[in-house]
Amino acid sequence: MDDLDPLSAFSALLTDEGRALLADLRDYDPARELATATRLRREHPVELVSAALGQARLRQRAVAKFGAEDAAVMFFTPNGVEQATRTSVASYRAGRFAALGVRRLADLCCGIGGDAIALARAGVAVLAVDRDPLTCAVARANAEALGLADLIEVRCADVTEVGTEGYDAVFVDPARRGGRGRIFDPEAYSPPLSWATEAARRAPYAALKIAPGIPHEAVPDDAEAEWISDGGDVKEAVLWFGTGRGARRATLLPGPRTLTGAGLPDPEAGPVGRWLYEPDGAAIRAHLVADVAADVGGRLIDPTIAYVTADELRPTPYATAYEITDALPFNLKKLKALLREREVGNLTVKKRGSAVEPEELRKKVKPEGPNAATVFLTRAAGAPTMLIGRPAAQM
Repeated sequence: MDDLDPLSAFSALLTDEGRALLADLRDYDPARELATATRLRREHPVELVSAALGQARLRQRAVAKFGAEDAAVMFFTPNGVEQATRTSVASYRAGRFAALGVRRLADLCCGIGGDAIALARAGVAVLAVDRDPLTCAVARANAEALGLADLIEVRCADVTEVGTEGYDAVFVDPARRGGRGRIFDPEAYSPPLSWATEAARRAPYAALKIAPGIPHEAVPDDAEAEWISDGGDVKEAVLWFGTGRGARRATLLPGPRTLTGAGLPDPEAGPVGRWLYEPDGAAIRAHLVADVAADVGGRLIDPTIAYVTADELRPTPYATAYEITDALPFNLKKLKALLREREVGNLTVKKRGSAVEPEELRKKVKPEGPNAATVFLTRAAGAPTMLIGRPAAQM
């Protein structure tokens, strides 16, 4: 790509020669890149080989989000791989839109088309808009590669200048990264959250993708806020318009399983019982720990800590349960002695409300032996505490 601008280099990949080269790189081995590049440059232009190798690397990175089958035929940019919605989350959201009766949707800030693809597969016709020519070219190529071009129209434009009249819904995914990394101020998004909110209110239904760390006070009163986790990792938050004013939801994938807030007061704190529940991150972000506690008949171990404890085991999809064998004041020497006595070599360390870093603790206690245990470094009744136990599934 030394002599070609990025858009021209990408366009070259869409030629017959470029596609043949990408097919040759389907099973590309990064460890053999130098030998592969040397071989390919004997038969193809240097710039095209560089572009194809870059695309092969991006396709391998994209497998985690898009799956091997789709990633093998799709096209990506470095930012596109990093910022695209993973297929599981996009498919869930597309299903929500389809269930609302949405048939035509404007996808503003569409990126490389991850959400547009999921929407089209759900039967929704999509206008996908982005202002970057290369990104639009990639999104268009992806729609064609997956056989969805009839349902996805890609338009290169400033989203703030695109009319959305006549569409059943709007989806906005503002850029939340800048030259210095992640952007935490919603008004520094591109476009700003305030603009996206106004655009959302002009449509029958809308969803705005935002960072999961958004302060609750920044959530508009007329929006439903949903936090989504996938495999236990919180991936994003979404503001929905037209679905329920002020509602708070935590959705767990796969599933989906959705916990809707019932407006419960904060649960009381009490002594550590036999069982400890670690709420899913989406439930914590959605401020639904009280709902999790009600689900398991539990209480908090401390008013400021999002761990729930109970005397009986009640399995719930919204938290991971642990059987607690020891609840002790924090004392490194006692912990080391106890782990040595029980021959614990497989040690999982979790922390919440503790200044001690898990890796620092592991180095100091030097776990050794055939057995496993989980240690929670936390606070209980205001005091630094060590809780030792094991996942309920191991019982």
